[in-house]
Amino acid sequence: MIGLAKSLVVEVVDFAGAVGRLASEIVRALFVSRINWKDVVRQMHFIGVKSQSVVLITGAFTGMVMAAQTYFQFHKVLMDTATLAVVAVSMGSELGPVLTALMVAGRIGAAIAAELGTMKVTEQIDALRTLAAHPVDYLVVPRILAILIAMPLLTAESIFVGILAGYLVGTQLLGIDPAYLWHNAVRYTGIEDIGAGFIKTFVFGGLIGLIGCQKGLSCPQGAEGVGKATTDAVVFSSIAILVTNFFLTMVLNRLLD
Repeated sequence: MIGLAKSLVVEVVDFAGAVGRLASEIVRALFVSRINWKDVVRQMHFIGVKSQSVVLITGAFTGMVMAAQTYFQFHKVLMDTATLAVVAVSMGSELGPVLTALMVAGRIGAAIAAELGTMKVTEQIDALRTLAAHPVDYLVVPRILAILIAMPLLTAESIFVGILAGYLVGTQLLGIDPAYLWHNAVRYTGIEDIGAGFIKTFVFGGLIGLIGCQKGLSCPQGAEGVGKATTDAVVFSSIAILVTNFFLTMVLNRLLD
């Protein structure tokens, strides 16, 4: 048991070191190399536009469920009109950023790892080095920039749709007075709640991009290696998002209060 825990700690530290080295190479590339903005735009379309459907569906039904569950509890103490305030704060600071990041990790993190892993297995990355093109400059930087730009926009859509869906459920299905519902939502939802959510989404986007790229670039040989890299990218990204979210919540609440 102790040996298993020790090996797990060593693996996590090793992986964190590899991600840190990749991050330092990305920072160097941003200042030294020329950014291919055409690739960045193409990746933004793949990451942002093509992820909208899953993000919007997730945000809408999360807002609807939050509104229903909050109403069922608040109705017992005659606080029905505070329902949307809870939905807005939850979607803005927690559920919107986290669920959007998890959906993007499942779709984009896996895709990045699979693309780069396939390129490594088929020796295309070695061919880039032969042509004096650094893989980080050519493959990683556009993906990281694209996901850092796309994630806040996707999160904003998720938050907006979630609050709107919660408002419609509260007014149309649960019979809450629209004026008081909206008034309390505006009154109790602060700019710090939305700001905390957007700070988180930048961190989550960076984690998804870094982990997906690192897993793809370090992919073992063979089809089995590509599959393992893809699975690891999703699992590691999801765990990193959930763990990081806790610490960000504690720190940001202290700073923004």
